[in-house]
Amino acid sequence: MARPKIAVIFYTTYGTNHAMALEAVRAAEEAGAEVRLRRAAETAPKDVVQGQEAWASQLEKMQDIPEVSHDDMTWADGYYFSTPTRYGGAASQLRAFIDTLGPLWQKGLLVNKTFTAMMSAQTLHGGHEMTLMSLYTTAMHWGAILVPPGYADPIKFEDGGNPYGYSKPAGELDETGKKSIAFQARRLVETTAKLIA
Repeated sequence: MARPKIAVIFYTTYGTNHAMALEAVRAAEEAGAEVRLRRAAETAPKDVVQGQEAWASQLEKMQDIPEVSHDDMTWADGYYFSTPTRYGGAASQLRAFIDTLGPLWQKGLLVNKTFTAMMSAQTLHGGHEMTLMSLYTTAMHWGAILVPPGYADPIKFEDGGNPYGYSKPAGELDETGKKSIAFQARRLVETTAKLIA
């Protein structure tokens, strides 16, 4: 059976979604996928980034992670996106990349790819569901196949219960969060494997 190719694509400012993406990579590889970890390019002005030590430090930590490209999108059989929320939607850095995908979409190169997403916010009610739904709306335009976690595993009753995807307040990733991300990754890999078989 062919190994599913999964692109884990994230944006982070202070590191929460970086940690979440690393956990998704670990779990997807453990589930049998070939995985590419990619980050959205930083589009904020350099002086703004450098003006916040934590932001500048996080960006420096990720220099070895390639920026996501169109090649990554066509290579992958499925996608696992991760983003902080910005006013109820995905961060503009991630949206800026998504907004370049028109040529791939027009050629049908994103059709029937699997898609799942997770996110973080500063608060418990800062746009968790809206952010995920906005990403899923984008994926539906592509003709992608959504693979949300739903309540298909008991972990969803322990992690805050978001059926659209793992979501958390910004900060350190706990063991429950890691288990939830891993379940979502396994579900994505297993579903993708069935589709490409």
